[in-house]
Amino acid sequence: MGLLEKKRPAQGARRTSNGSNGRRRRKQAQVIAFANQKGGVAKTTTTLNLAAAFQEAGHRVLCVDMDPQGNLTMSQGIDPDAVEVSMYDVLVHHVSIRDCIAQQEVDVACASIDLAGAEIAMSTQIGRERSLEKALDEVREEYEFVCIDTPPSLGLLTINALTAARAVIVPVQCEYLSMRGLVQLQNTLAMIKENLNPDVEIAGILPTLVDSRTVHAKEAIELLEENFGDQVFASRIRKTVRFAEAPVKGMSVLKYDPDGKAAYAYRQLAREVLGVDG
Repeated sequence: MGLLEKKRPAQGARRTSNGSNGRRRRKQAQVIAFANQKGGVAKTTTTLNLAAAFQEAGHRVLCVDMDPQGNLTMSQGIDPDAVEVSMYDVLVHHVSIRDCIAQQEVDVACASIDLAGAEIAMSTQIGRERSLEKALDEVREEYEFVCIDTPPSLGLLTINALTAARAVIVPVQCEYLSMRGLVQLQNTLAMIKENLNPDVEIAGILPTLVDSRTVHAKEAIELLEENFGDQVFASRIRKTVRFAEAPVKGMSVLKYDPDGKAAYAYRQLAREVLGVDG
């Protein structure tokens, strides 16, 4: 399930596509959207902690908070109500995305409550589904990964994320009702592939909030694997109070409890996404 493409330049090649001698364009970022229209499935938790695991492994990472609740922004110790420039300004007023990036444990393009009105404000814009994609063009060569947290809906903000992304990770709580929403997400993704972004794919489905003590959780994972096969990540994100404690301190669980099981689980997921053994 590795997302990194290992491309080697043609043997003997010395010129870039623009004809410049010895100068190469930096590889552009892999853009990953984290999506599930159901709330409470550890979407924000996964966005931040996988990004932190990427960064710990030596990669340059940007997190983009597209959720009006601003939980990702708050999880890095930033008050969304105090943000002067947010993703709302980027999407609606076409302000540079650089202006809303805060350099914390990971770089975060911050959200504010104003985002709740973005879909209405963008409704008359031509090409509104590509607003985020265009905004990211400015920083694609500065990062290796862009991780986009989306709201619990399949509205215009999520569509922007899916249009900008190459890969989608779907966190799914191991409960029957949570898994039913996967079909709706797949239908939305199919429409986006057909009309907006033919390259986007589901990179994997991630079982979250797993309580291995219950029969229901085990049956839910079996049902996921039965229906989605190898699209289901081998990594499992288990329930732990650490996921509630870390955001209060404004940090990822990898920084808050680096030797804990929760941090280990996201490091394992990072290796799985990167296609690294061990």
